[in-house]
Amino acid sequence: MGLHQSELHSLLLLPLHLVVWLYSLLSFLPWYYFTGAGEKRTRATRVKARSTSGRTEGPYRCVDRFQSLATEDFPGKDTLDKLFQQAVQRFGDSDCLGTREVLSEENEPQPSGKVFKKLILGEYCWLSYQQVDSVVSYMGSGLAALGQQSKSMVAIFCETRAEWMISAQACFRYNFPLVTFYATLGEEAVAFGLNETGVTHLITSTELLETKLKGVLSQIPKLKHIISVDQRRVSTEGYPPGLAIHSMASVQELGSQPDNCDPQPSDLAVVMYTSGSTGRPKGVMVIHSNLTAGMTGQCERIPGLGPKDTYIAYLPLAHVLEMTAEISCMAYGCPIGYSSPQTLSDQSTKIKRGSRGDSSVLKPTLMAAVPVRRLLGGRVRLMLSGGAPLSSATQRFMNICFCCPVGQGYGLTETCGAGTITEVADNSTGRVGAPVICCEVRLRDWLEGGYTNQDKPHPRGEILIGGPNITMGYYRNESNCQDYFVDEKGQRWFCTGDIGEIHPDGCLQIVDRKKDLVKLQAGEYVSLGKVEAALKNCSLIDNICAYANSEQNYVISVVVPNQKMLTELARQRGVKGSWEEVCTHPAMEEVVLKEIKEVATSIKLQRFEIPVKVHLSPEPWTPETGLVTDAFKLKRKELKNHYLQHIERMYGRP
Repeated sequence: MGLHQSELHSLLLLPLHLVVWLYSLLSFLPWYYFTGAGEKRTRATRVKARSTSGRTEGPYRCVDRFQSLATEDFPGKDTLDKLFQQAVQRFGDSDCLGTREVLSEENEPQPSGKVFKKLILGEYCWLSYQQVDSVVSYMGSGLAALGQQSKSMVAIFCETRAEWMISAQACFRYNFPLVTFYATLGEEAVAFGLNETGVTHLITSTELLETKLKGVLSQIPKLKHIISVDQRRVSTEGYPPGLAIHSMASVQELGSQPDNCDPQPSDLAVVMYTSGSTGRPKGVMVIHSNLTAGMTGQCERIPGLGPKDTYIAYLPLAHVLEMTAEISCMAYGCPIGYSSPQTLSDQSTKIKRGSRGDSSVLKPTLMAAVPVRRLLGGRVRLMLSGGAPLSSATQRFMNICFCCPVGQGYGLTETCGAGTITEVADNSTGRVGAPVICCEVRLRDWLEGGYTNQDKPHPRGEILIGGPNITMGYYRNESNCQDYFVDEKGQRWFCTGDIGEIHPDGCLQIVDRKKDLVKLQAGEYVSLGKVEAALKNCSLIDNICAYANSEQNYVISVVVPNQKMLTELARQRGVKGSWEEVCTHPAMEEVVLKEIKEVATSIKLQRFEIPVKVHLSPEPWTPETGLVTDAFKLKRKELKNHYLQHIERMYGRP
């Protein structure tokens, strides 16, 4: 009796299966041995933090620094100026800060008829550590020659660039506390901060001076000197009398007799104004020892940081993550190449077609990022994401696309950006890692929201962070300082308002936020943050803001849809018109709402948590629109006001 056809087929394939099996066996063992895969797996699954009290609420500390919290990375280098001076001694002639040369500008017509300005850029031009050191000394001395006093504040309102960091290091060296503002902050908010701190000297760019500051300078009577970081001369016409405008070069020329002021660890280093998701910006007071501790915790999670690395800087330097990342890189001899979101990649908006973006030229190995930004890089070996937790799907996608670990960090301006960071070996997703070695984490029961340290399977509660990295409160804003407290041992703590849960290995996951809780008309509590985090897994959604009114019994949402996917679905359904017309078409609202319900049901959101109506917004949410912070957190008040008409429509009001 002959063989069945399927059996014959199997016999024919048997030699091939044997070859594949043998190849896999022979290649797996060397790979497993030489790559240290077994050791990495052991490290990934190990316990990374545990409770010092033995109780589920903590505090939890990193097991690698369990007995005491770290305060400085280099013994005796307990202020920011000492950190940089040590780096100058170690890395003197090495590259420190790099900027691409602008060769020319061109106007590029678009098919739509619009004209975009494009840059033709050259190679990176570098300043060595010794050169930066000289410029820093002359800049600080020049500010002193302009009347700046030790322990008096200097403000900086400027885009991310080498001159920002040079100015900051000058202020650290001369003990001028630095007041920082996001370059995207509105002029009224900047004026508020300048008046609150009473600064007399401001460092800015010509563009920001002319487009944002000029109209409000008359409202800032104490401001006497403006220093422009640009080369070109600024016309003084139209500026208030008594206000002197200088170039950065002219200020450095005044600094012919550099002299240090030796700040102490307890001296104020920075007043960092947060863009804030609600209300007026708050100035967080940060002393030198806060920053040295915070950076110690961050650097411990970046293995092998040193001169072989190259860091690409493009996030706002007024963001604590970017500022501490750059200062840390300088301390370890890692050169920093400056970029911007408009020039980062070959496809960026200001890069001429066919030209190379900054990442292609610089080939960085390290970068920091926040979600919703497009990320590109060549030799990137590690990315650190901060600002808002990445969804599991997004983190896995980024890991695969960039072929490198994408770590998540959790911290706030109030904690110098330090809190928790995932280890490089940790291949889990959706978590933000274990406490770094400079701080510890506790969970405080929040009974109103239904979170306690007795919850199963993991203890949950409000996240409290304590340690030497906890800042000193808000400048002239005692009413907002109730989130800080000092325990019986004298340690400072900050109450984050975020809700987290601790996994058995000591890693933290963010699950909610207290301010996002709304009570519906029928008495159910809805966490808007929880709903948003869940629905970001929808393939049709780029961004979402859930909204609930306590006088109503259901949740609604405003969605920024994925343009490519929604446009294709519109084509399939015969919906024609511009992108704005597609978004406002009732049929497309129904399509998105259907997917929202399907995803929400699959991940077991409660019925009352699922948005029942949706408005599709054709405009993306960026810091420039004022609808999200520079860390891309939602500004709920601004979003509500911006979409008020649509909110009222979804709640059935005329």
